[in-house]
Amino acid sequence: MTATRTRRSVLTGALWLLAGCSRAGYQGPERQVTIAAGESGGFYLEFARLLADQVTRAEPRLRCSAVSTEASVANIHAVRAGSADLGLALADVAEAAVAGDWPFPRPVPLRAVGRVYENYLQLLVRSDGPIRSVADLEGRRVSLGASGSGAAVTGARLMRAAGVRPRTEHRGLADAVAALRDGSIDGLLWSGGVPTPAIAGLSESTPLVLLPLDDELPAMRSTYGPVYAQVRVPADAYPRVSGHSTIGVANLLVCGSELPGDVAGAVARVLATRAADLVPPQAAGTQYLDVRTLIGTASLPLHEGAASAYRTLHG
Repeated sequence: MTATRTRRSVLTGALWLLAGCSRAGYQGPERQVTIAAGESGGFYLEFARLLADQVTRAEPRLRCSAVSTEASVANIHAVRAGSADLGLALADVAEAAVAGDWPFPRPVPLRAVGRVYENYLQLLVRSDGPIRSVADLEGRRVSLGASGSGAAVTGARLMRAAGVRPRTEHRGLADAVAALRDGSIDGLLWSGGVPTPAIAGLSESTPLVLLPLDDELPAMRSTYGPVYAQVRVPADAYPRVSGHSTIGVANLLVCGSELPGDVAGAVARVLATRAADLVPPQAAGTQYLDVRTLIGTASLPLHEGAASAYRTLHG
């Protein structure tokens, strides 16, 4: 039996135990629940669609749906404005929102429903070009994510930490992939789960290098705290891509403090009891939702409804 299968078997057994601890479902009025997700071709949107489906299956009175966005920053704005009930956001961006730090003009009263998976900072260049380090991007054309994405925030921090000044652009994922393929940009920064479908597709036609970010991590942690960690992209995530060491940051499911507790609790129960059903097929074996770390939401407090659900599930 492989390590992946063993881990999945243990996890599935744990989930059945958790599921048996709480049979109470959502009893409130029927309502629509909207999840602000991410760009087409990325992990955020794939995950959010699975979550929406499982919430609707588990709690028929909650009609849940996922919507495409530019990701973290846009999602937090949507939650703040009330156009989304839930949003996916990088932990570093969520912390900036709560503190009222750039790019947020004032503090946002966010809460977390759970930590859902590890996010990988993926800085890609063509392997048939001269760039092999972040320093080589000086003066080069680099897309640091869409303007409303977490990559735009983390990318700006990364370049400051490295002391590098690229010719920054903010393209959506599909546009950036096309531009790197045809050579109209020199680098592409993406922040998401692995494998990201759009990047996997690009790697089939274009030789790529994932730039190592080890040298930039100490400065990132020194300035912004332990929200950043060293991670390795699994070697089989992108078989045609060389270089696998990068920076990781948790991805959180967030909401406003005013979200009803029974709604937050219902979503938390789905995260805890249906985790095995919340991994996009293309990411099986490389990404998984670990029920043991759902409450590891960095400095962001758990919504009381979610915290209550986790306490009940864990006895």
